[in-house]
Amino acid sequence: MHIDVMTVPQPLTQIGGVAQRTQAAGFSGLLFTETGRTAYLNAAVASQAAPGLELSTGVAVAFPRSPFVTAAEAWELQEATGGNFRLGLGTQVRTHVVRRYGVPFERPGPRLRDYVLAVKACFSAFRTGTLDHHGEFYDLDFITPQWSAGPIDAPDPKVDVAAVNPWMLRMAGEVADGVHVHPLGELGYLKRHVLPNIAAGAEKAGRSPADIAVIVPAMTIVGDSDEELHSQRETVRVSMAFYGSTPNYAFIWDEAGFEGTTARIREKQKAGDLAGMAAQISDEHIAAFATESTWDGLADALTRKYGGIATRVALYNALGDDERFERYGEVARRLRQ
Repeated sequence: MHIDVMTVPQPLTQIGGVAQRTQAAGFSGLLFTETGRTAYLNAAVASQAAPGLELSTGVAVAFPRSPFVTAAEAWELQEATGGNFRLGLGTQVRTHVVRRYGVPFERPGPRLRDYVLAVKACFSAFRTGTLDHHGEFYDLDFITPQWSAGPIDAPDPKVDVAAVNPWMLRMAGEVADGVHVHPLGELGYLKRHVLPNIAAGAEKAGRSPADIAVIVPAMTIVGDSDEELHSQRETVRVSMAFYGSTPNYAFIWDEAGFEGTTARIREKQKAGDLAGMAAQISDEHIAAFATESTWDGLADALTRKYGGIATRVALYNALGDDERFERYGEVARRLRQ
């Protein structure tokens, strides 16, 4: 099992150091989830600071960038990492895409499917000089040597997609190389939805489900004292409230036995009550959706939960003080053996 560190992009003057620390600590890779800073520029700096470290966008927002631009960025990063880059793409939600990025959001699932195929067509074009993709949303058929990145001495980058609902999971199994599971992906959801829908999509395309990477972010609560565990638990509580406020994810709470959680969080959110949002996440929520352990028991706890399911586990809250980061790294080294 590969263990990655999940981070939001950092100032470019800082991310090189983060990448070096991540590699030295023993993690497999560094995963950038795009926020106000771009994942691609962070990955570029990290590739030069820590050669050999596996890098991925997890996820970069797709629709504001043309498939060709995204493919070109991924291609350069694959070359810079010597074949250790994964392109993770997501739709984001309507408000962000329309009101922040100013681009269309109609039928995001089918649009993302076409986007992935268009990106892969661009990869082929960089090698062959022929671009020929005609989909429902994207038509790409013009490339010249001047505007092609050209062949690289590495395989095409893997293209992963963020998927939550069954349709998106089946689509990922059909056309993508991996799935970024949502941070609220508790074990029951993984077994009920993620694995069977990926398998159904792969079967439709004549592929093996084993060829589709399952990338799972894990919220962890780790410590050897009650004080340490309490502090980590409260941090996770806030994170879960943030993710749990999105209506599209409500069914995950409901199926896990916590019906109405999203509605209660959104009521507090609309009132501007951040503390009230976190208060809707009970200790029972946390027990179901996070992994709590002592330091000595964390490797076994992650193996019990994700063994046979996850290809890669991205530790959601590993970055922090140096001592905790090093201890997470020790766990990562144990699980890579």
